[in-house]
Amino acid sequence: MPLEAFGGVWPEGVPVQIHAMDTDPCFVGEGDVDAAREVAAHAEDAELFLYPGDQHYFADSALPSYRPEAAALLRARTLEFLATV
Repeated sequence: MPLEAFGGVWPEGVPVQIHAMDTDPCFVGEGDVDAAREVAAHAEDAELFLYPGDQHYFADSALPSYRPEAAALLRARTLEFLATV
């Protein structure tokens, strides 16, 4: 979501992580990557993780788009993130 959805600024004190594949046609092709970069650049505690690949639902093991290496890294980063908030 663009920062405008949050009144032009990310909420103070709210950490955020954004995970996506770097050539996902939905995320990149529809402009979400630009919004994610804007959030990451302006939020006090933000991380943007772009994984190599073009799948949108890469972390869902029930789907053919599943990418186990990227999903494992996403899971590890998310668990580390949750342990610190």
